[in-house]
Amino acid sequence: MNGWLLVDKPGGVTSHDVVQSARGWLRQRRVGHTGTLDPLATGLMVLCLGYATRLSEYLLEQTKEYCAVIRFGQTTDSYDADGEVTSTNPVNIGLAEVTNALHQFRGEINQIPPVFSAKKHSGKRSYKLAREGKTVRMRARRVRIDKLHAIDFENVDVTLELSCSAGTYVRSLAHDLGQVLGCGAHLVSLRRTAVGKFSIQQAHTTKELESEFVSGLGKRHVLPPGEALSDWPEIMLRGECVRKLQHGNPVKVGGSIPHRLGLAYDSRGKLIAVVEGHPKEGHWQPRKVLIQQ
Repeated sequence: MNGWLLVDKPGGVTSHDVVQSARGWLRQRRVGHTGTLDPLATGLMVLCLGYATRLSEYLLEQTKEYCAVIRFGQTTDSYDADGEVTSTNPVNIGLAEVTNALHQFRGEINQIPPVFSAKKHSGKRSYKLAREGKTVRMRARRVRIDKLHAIDFENVDVTLELSCSAGTYVRSLAHDLGQVLGCGAHLVSLRRTAVGKFSIQQAHTTKELESEFVSGLGKRHVLPPGEALSDWPEIMLRGECVRKLQHGNPVKVGGSIPHRLGLAYDSRGKLIAVVEGHPKEGHWQPRKVLIQQ
């Protein structure tokens, strides 16, 4: 099978656990995902099947949306509820103070990833170094937060909705918000609600999907490979043009050619390659051939 499978990840398991489980009930090894969720987090995981794994890099770059609950008054070493408490402070803030503080986190910002993360430091995962008691200095990286709103404030917990670029750590956002407000904070829960054009409303639980695939009905949930990139230009090829593209040669088709990536399909409607438009030369150059002749 080739395409996308939308999973509603449960809490308490890793993204790797979900992939390993899916390999079992899908009965295929070529399964990946398009963005890790921490064990504490739930929500949308986009699994890539078959040659769609070669398209995963394009989904990794797409915007992601979350609903997050942040608790004020405590900091933890992992910046979330799975970590050890490192400080406890009184909370003397309300929704107005939180809303005002959120302004400085919108747009492009510098963000330092948590020490307990999968980022590499000196060639080793930083969380492994941290568990060994070693000092790890994480470098700030540029991320983008497009949407960030407080939708509820109860006791010492605020619920946020946000839309952000790939590479954004919501745990770091929680920690940094607590520092700005002077009381400390950590992430209590996180639910991913969208990846690019895919929404949590389209997803199914792992138990539901396993039951469907075991009963032979699961294929109806697999979305076509091109579905994730449906806003890209598409070209339809026949005969010799298909063969040329599959051998790494550029092809010319009618119509205008934008200078951007596109999708090439054969006459049966199968996605055969990711192509790049070259307006000056008047052709499409293959970037990734997905189906060989």
